[in-house]
Amino acid sequence: MKNVDEIRNSAEYINAFAEYIKTGDDAECRALLTDAITVSGTAGVPVPTVVEDRIRTAWDNDDIMRRVRKTYIKGNLKVGFELSATGAVEHTEGAAAPTEEVLNLGVVELVPKTLKKWITISDEVMDMKGSAFLDYIFDEIEYRIVKLAADKVVNDIVTAPTTATTSAASVANLTISSISVNDFINAVATLSDEARNPVIIMNKATYAAYKGLQNAAYYGVDPFDGMTVLFNNTLAAPSAASGNLAIVGDLDGVQCNFTNGDQPSFKYDDLSLAEKDLVKVVGRLPMAHGVTACGRFCVIKKSST
Repeated sequence: MKNVDEIRNSAEYINAFAEYIKTGDDAECRALLTDAITVSGTAGVPVPTVVEDRIRTAWDNDDIMRRVRKTYIKGNLKVGFELSATGAVEHTEGAAAPTEEVLNLGVVELVPKTLKKWITISDEVMDMKGSAFLDYIFDEIEYRIVKLAADKVVNDIVTAPTTATTSAASVANLTISSISVNDFINAVATLSDEARNPVIIMNKATYAAYKGLQNAAYYGVDPFDGMTVLFNNTLAAPSAASGNLAIVGDLDGVQCNFTNGDQPSFKYDDLSLAEKDLVKVVGRLPMAHGVTACGRFCVIKKSST
């Protein structure tokens, strides 16, 4: 008897899963799994190992998403964070007891929203079998969903308040009128001790501008101070009069909760464009996201004033 992983890695199961994706009928997948696992009545069927590895690789290949904190909990998720707290004290034996710690907590509620990407494909693509069909669909849709997830994380950071509330963690802001080799060093100075692995996120044009400063200094200074630079072009370019220029911080301060797992699901419409031999395919992925710790990020903002 084959075990579940062996079945999921078989050509028969890959072909059956491709047909399940097209039609929504999982009977053949369940029949193949029956001897190894009881699947009747479950919410879904296991993905082939090749698809599972592909999904994991897609998330890991995105420099932003592989660094955020991920959870897989159904429904809305409430995450506590520290608003303020008194520090530890040194106590001498026999001396008066130290003052009790004062701890103020806030709670961020992560509410899932659906990330979607839809495309039209030809009937010829629908005729593809097994791995060829799965590769085509995931290439076309999954990358865009992962990219959108990263864009949402960036937006969470740049729109977070500068003063924490009981329902929102805060980020620091550093406003500049023009770029300088000291910008990222000054940004790091605003972070808390808990920001242990800070990175820089910026537009590629911004990276080029800072490298230009480095070239002008004959490489005598590293404007990035040794930190890893990640790219996201939703942030402003230095040519803009104003905007969010860059982020410095530890991405562990963002949490993404995948309520139905991190595999996109697909819906098909093979009727509305049937006269053109086209099929609409909608990929969707529910995900909640937000900043869940204070002091982990600094947003460098460019201002014209």
